[in-house]
Amino acid sequence: MKITFLGTNGWYSTPTGDTPCILIDAKNHYLVLDAGNGIYKLDKYINDDKSISMFISHFHIDHTSGLHTLAKFKFAQGIDVYVGSGRSKDFKTLVNPPFTVGYIPRPKNVNQLKTEIRLHELSEAGENIPFRAWAIEQHHAYIDHGYRFEIDGKIISYTGDCGVSDALKKLAKDADLLITECAYKNAPQNDKWGHLDPVLAARTAKEANAKQLILTHFGANLFTDLNDRKLAEKEARKIFPATIAATDGFTFTL
Repeated sequence: MKITFLGTNGWYSTPTGDTPCILIDAKNHYLVLDAGNGIYKLDKYINDDKSISMFISHFHIDHTSGLHTLAKFKFAQGIDVYVGSGRSKDFKTLVNPPFTVGYIPRPKNVNQLKTEIRLHELSEAGENIPFRAWAIEQHHAYIDHGYRFEIDGKIISYTGDCGVSDALKKLAKDADLLITECAYKNAPQNDKWGHLDPVLAARTAKEANAKQLILTHFGANLFTDLNDRKLAEKEARKIFPATIAATDGFTFTL
């Protein structure tokens, strides 16, 4: 299974990277995690007819700006889009005029999407879709859902944007791969916004008994060059040695 990071910045794109998007190339399925600006590269990596499932953690613009790019794609198999419970209305609002090309309904005066989009809500109890997947609400300023997958005999957990909470521990428990945001260099105490730094991410991975940690979603205003990410990786490795700081185009084999 191959995981490719198409966008690794948080907040806004800079020369260090685009905003969040990750592609998981599993045996029989493609999984797309979030739809930041990095999603425009998707058609460079999807080259067969395996099912495509997209998971939107929340609707802050850095995680959804790439939805405007859906009109670029022509995937014959379509895309199944998954959101957390109660979030369908947010997707339908954003992927419709006047914000972008129409999803539902499709007005005659708006260009049709070339790829069929099928929208679903995913519960915290977990569902077979056909691989097992959970949407677990996390601590963030505006509702975020982290996702946990059991696929090809592996557990992959993805935080979206979040701070430390019991829900994060549930999301990360025994993961073969834990992908966390790293928006802060040093998170403030009692952070009401809900973000992680290298130390918090590493502690989470260690306490959750994860096997591998990859840091992404680096705050664009704080991590202004790629060396800042290497320093974050070094800091996290003091606590959890199996840590990698992702960059755009980085590929990890699980």
